[in-house]
Amino acid sequence: MIRSHSKPFAYSAMVFTIMAFIVMAIAASAQTAPSTAPKPKPEDTELWTPVPEVVTPGATTTAPPSDAIVLFNGKNLDEWVTTKDKSPAKWVVNHGIMTVNKAAGEIETKRKFIDYQLHIEWRIPKNITGSGQARGNSGVFLASTGPGNDGYELQVLDAYNNKTYVNGMAGSLYKQSIPLVNPSRKPGEWQSYDVIWNAPRFNEDGSLKSPAYVTVLYNGVLVDNHFQLSGETLYVGKPFYKAFSGAPIKLQAHGDKSAPISYRNIWVRELK
Repeated sequence: MIRSHSKPFAYSAMVFTIMAFIVMAIAASAQTAPSTAPKPKPEDTELWTPVPEVVTPGATTTAPPSDAIVLFNGKNLDEWVTTKDKSPAKWVVNHGIMTVNKAAGEIETKRKFIDYQLHIEWRIPKNITGSGQARGNSGVFLASTGPGNDGYELQVLDAYNNKTYVNGMAGSLYKQSIPLVNPSRKPGEWQSYDVIWNAPRFNEDGSLKSPAYVTVLYNGVLVDNHFQLSGETLYVGKPFYKAFSGAPIKLQAHGDKSAPISYRNIWVRELK
C-alpha cells in the first residue's frame, strides 16, 4: 500500500507560516519598542579644546590685527628688497605712501611665506593715460619664485571703463581667472585687495602634490572664490608648476609708459 505524504507536507507548510508570522511580529515589536539607548545631550557635540589663540582685531577692518606682520608702515621700506639683486628697495616713500620707481625695478619682501592672508591697498593715478594693459599696469605676485615674471600674479590695472582681455583685468589671476564681477573705483581713488593664498605643495621628486588656491576680495567684493591655479603666471603659453617652498611677495614695476601706481597699508598674517 502506498502512503500519502500530503499531510506531513501540509503540516510543514503550516509550521513555516506560523514561524514567519512570529518573526514578523518580533521585528515589528522591535521597531515600535522604546529605545534603551541613552538620550542625546547638547554637550555630546560640544568641543572645548583646542582653544583658539586670541587675536586683537585692528581699529578698522583694514587695519592690521595683532598677529599681522606689517610689510609697509608708511615710513620706510625696511621689509623690502630689490628683486633683481636683493639690494635695499628704492621705491619712493612720501606721506605714508610708496610709489613705483620703474627705474629701480620690482621689489619683494625680505621674508618668505607659505600660506597667508594679505591686505594691500593701491591707487591708479587720477591723471592716468593710455588704454588696455598700458593703463596703470602693476601686479601683486603672491609667490615670487624668481626674477622677471616668475611667480603667481594678481593683476593690478585700471579697470574703470578700461577695456582689455578679461583674464588680464584687475582682480584676475593673470591669464588664468576671470573676476566674478568688476568692483573697481575710479582712478585717483584707493582700491584694496584682501587675499587668502594657499601655496602649492610638491612631492620630494618635484612633482605637484596639491595645487595653489586663491581667494580675492576686491574693494570688499569677492572676485576669485578659492580659485585653483594651473601653475605660475606666464605671458605667453600655458601655465605649469615648478617646485618651490616658501617665497616672497613681490610688487611689479611694469614697463608701460603710464603714470606710476602707489601702494599703502600692506600687512600679512601667516596661516598655520
